[in-house]
Amino acid sequence: MTETAPAQAQPIPPPTRRDWIAILSAILGAFMAILDIQIINSSLKDIQGALSATIEEGSWISTSYLVAEIIIIPLAAWLAMVMSPRRFAVSISVLFVLASLLCSMAWNLESMILFRVLQGLAGGALIPFAFSLVLTKLPLDVRPKGMAMFAITATFAPSIGPTIGGWLTENYGWEWIFYINVVPGALMTLGLLYGLDKSEPRWELLKKGDYAGILSMAIGLGCLQIFLEEGQREDWFQSGEIILLAAIAFISLGVFVILQLSRDNHLVNLRLFKERNFLLGSLANIGLGVGLYGTVFVLPLYLAQIQGYNALQIGQVIMWMGVPQLLLIPLIPVLMRYVDPRLICAVGLALFGTGSFLSGSLSLDFGGDQFIAIQIIRACGQPMVMVPLSIIATARLSPVQAGSASSLYNILRNLGGAIGIAALATILDSRTAYYFDILRSHVSFGNAAATERLATLGEQLGGAEAALRMLDLQVRQQAQIMAYNDAFHLIGIMLAFSVVCISFTKALPKAPAKA
Repeated sequence: MTETAPAQAQPIPPPTRRDWIAILSAILGAFMAILDIQIINSSLKDIQGALSATIEEGSWISTSYLVAEIIIIPLAAWLAMVMSPRRFAVSISVLFVLASLLCSMAWNLESMILFRVLQGLAGGALIPFAFSLVLTKLPLDVRPKGMAMFAITATFAPSIGPTIGGWLTENYGWEWIFYINVVPGALMTLGLLYGLDKSEPRWELLKKGDYAGILSMAIGLGCLQIFLEEGQREDWFQSGEIILLAAIAFISLGVFVILQLSRDNHLVNLRLFKERNFLLGSLANIGLGVGLYGTVFVLPLYLAQIQGYNALQIGQVIMWMGVPQLLLIPLIPVLMRYVDPRLICAVGLALFGTGSFLSGSLSLDFGGDQFIAIQIIRACGQPMVMVPLSIIATARLSPVQAGSASSLYNILRNLGGAIGIAALATILDSRTAYYFDILRSHVSFGNAAATERLATLGEQLGGAEAALRMLDLQVRQQAQIMAYNDAFHLIGIMLAFSVVCISFTKALPKAPAKA
């Protein structure tokens, strides 16, 4: 393999109108794919009820989509070369729409899981394909505009997913969270048909395919995703199944890395990590994944569990993190003309992290209204991260490396989110038990405050037994709040880690003067 070449070595011509239509159509597809990760969470209870599934069984409705998505992302670039980009993009667009309609018509849990796998395969392929189009169709001076559009998929879609899902479920039924994919899916398909040039498929590449790499990657990433999704519910390494999944994932991914580094017909070019900015940008992207997906995981849980919010109320709080971004994202490419993207990215990560640390000061009186200012801080920080970080990571790579770069960059953000959610779920469980034991040790008859509190509750509830139950509930609730504080602190720490990574990146190559 040759060494990484600067992007200017193979100049990209200015984008035409058809190029922009193709890029916008692919970005619309990526937006819908990421939206479908979060939108279903607000409706999961309703879907479980309709399909007569338990909570544990219903979790596979989300897990099946994520497993399929994470497996297809590294395959997308190779499949696009085999089928031709136009044929591949249109095929996955049509599959995404059809799978969405099939999900709305699922008659039992098994059929829903099958259709969600199909939807995840199509949606997961749309994400790196859109990223690749930005890298291959836009020269460096125009690329910030394309990355700003792509940033909407990664930050805005998770933010409004719970809001849309809750509103649709409350007013029309859970089926509508799948129906809404039809019109955007049709527009996406038409835009890709018009914007992408026809080219002949390269079926001969099937004979040279890295099938050992594909198999080891699919098994490794699939087992890793299931391990992260189900580990907390199965008490991690206390479960034989979880230990087996971890072992298979470790061995398979180890084999995959060895295969990719030892042959030329590799599935993904792992040697891209030799380029310092791509390595550090990808590591920062892992921390960003923890922040993006971790916040959308922890905040709704807190509002539901501690404050008693319903899906629609939770969506209204989350919305404050999403809507302001639409106003800020278009300004970032302009700002990047005058300010070093590394500085913009570091400030954005600092704002995002500040919002997380501020969220780690929870109490019983800390509800939706108190989160509005914090959500706006996050909304200001996220656009300042997504666009510059993508440019920092990829500016020194040549267009021919776009497929591998897109696969690695996007899969690491997804893995960061998956690992972050698994860690946060574990923290919420273990730290709640830890804090409950500490608080309970102080609640005794020798403690004057506890005795007084029990007497007051006894008068209010009409008996000592009821008072004890209520006091136990209050102590558990306080322990949960303290655990949520720790969870938000972990998110802030991971975002601080991303700031450190960005501080060691090199300055970007100069773009043409017209930028």
